[in-house]
Amino acid sequence: MSQQAYLNGLMGFITHSPTPFHAVASIISKLSAAGYNALDMASHWDLVPGGCYYITKNDSTIIAFQLPKQGALQRMHMIGAHTDSPCLKVKPNPERQSKGYHQLGVEVYGGALLHPWFDRDLSLAGRVVSRDVSGQLVSHLIDFKRPVACIPSLAIHLDREANKGHSVNPQTDLPVLLGQALGDDFNLRATLAKELRKDGIEVDEVIDYELSFYDVQAPALVGLKQEFLAAARLDNLLSCYMGLTAMLAANTDQGMLLICNDHEEVGSQSAEGAQGAFLMSVLQRIYPRPELLHQVLDASTFISADNAHGVHPNFPSKHDDQHGPKLNQGPVIKVNANQRYATNAITSAMVKELAAQVDVPIQTFVVRSDMGCGSTIGPITAAQLGVRTLDLGVPTFAMHSIRELAGSADPHITHKLLQQFFETNMTF
Repeated sequence: MSQQAYLNGLMGFITHSPTPFHAVASIISKLSAAGYNALDMASHWDLVPGGCYYITKNDSTIIAFQLPKQGALQRMHMIGAHTDSPCLKVKPNPERQSKGYHQLGVEVYGGALLHPWFDRDLSLAGRVVSRDVSGQLVSHLIDFKRPVACIPSLAIHLDREANKGHSVNPQTDLPVLLGQALGDDFNLRATLAKELRKDGIEVDEVIDYELSFYDVQAPALVGLKQEFLAAARLDNLLSCYMGLTAMLAANTDQGMLLICNDHEEVGSQSAEGAQGAFLMSVLQRIYPRPELLHQVLDASTFISADNAHGVHPNFPSKHDDQHGPKLNQGPVIKVNANQRYATNAITSAMVKELAAQVDVPIQTFVVRSDMGCGSTIGPITAAQLGVRTLDLGVPTFAMHSIRELAGSADPHITHKLLQQFFETNMTF
């Protein structure tokens, strides 16, 4: 597949995945087309060697795996990413009116850069739980797709100090402008029910929802030579897509597993987050004999795929001089002495060997010694499973902004490396 074709697929995936629920639905669509079979934790599993399966948790986390074929080594090459991104989530009772304008109250999810959310064309998407005409509770995905809201900035004439530093108060500055003259009885739940009916879904009453605002601007290639990919939610739908396409492209008898967790941006402490029991529970179902499971985990390797910080040309001093990854120069191995990343010398050497086999350049990121370091699902998963782990990511600008920037060459390059990881028989 050419780099351009790969980018087209990636941009389509991002467009159709405005929330973790939609991301999982997009992944399921591709897995199903490739012959993967759905599983349910509450049902009996009749697994066969070489079989391909997937299972979800809360509709926002997904695990897909191929079992080792008959005679292959009993181990799993695993890749982990996350489906969630920092955003603005709608509160349970959000309706507000001020000076004749209708607004919705929002809560900041994750460590979002807030200023870029102003003056954007915003849409609304997520999951709705409704009562259908027969009285049953059912859930549906919803996506307005069109611009339905915005957060207007205050004019500089009314805030002359705006360009000298302006903090954002999430409670008072971020209520989203939804409309004007919508009526004193405007109700969001009724609006959601009406939107679902437009799609032919019979809804009697909306009981509850999990909704996020998102920017409707489509992903795009930018730069005089289209060197960059600009899109929302690159952190971390980019890694989800690379892991998925690598698994589907891999030709191997070995075991493979992809997990895309929700709630990484808020600490992963949930039933569907990396700190939850979901991954271990699935592995225990695959390998019900404890001794065999421990043998498999000891022989397995996990790559935590999550974006890395590219060295910013306007702020080079924010990086260690020897560890400033550049866009379009390949994926980044992330290292931290205090275990904010799970990379060690063994896993780093392994990935460097794999990269050399497919002619993929490798970079390294270490945070400045006088700055704090972010983290990923890597250390959490390593601790949960006791599996050797490496943190790897595509270098990115404006991480956690409403629109992020990556090199347009890096996704396809990193896909090649991840596919080689799934296909390799390298052991330690």
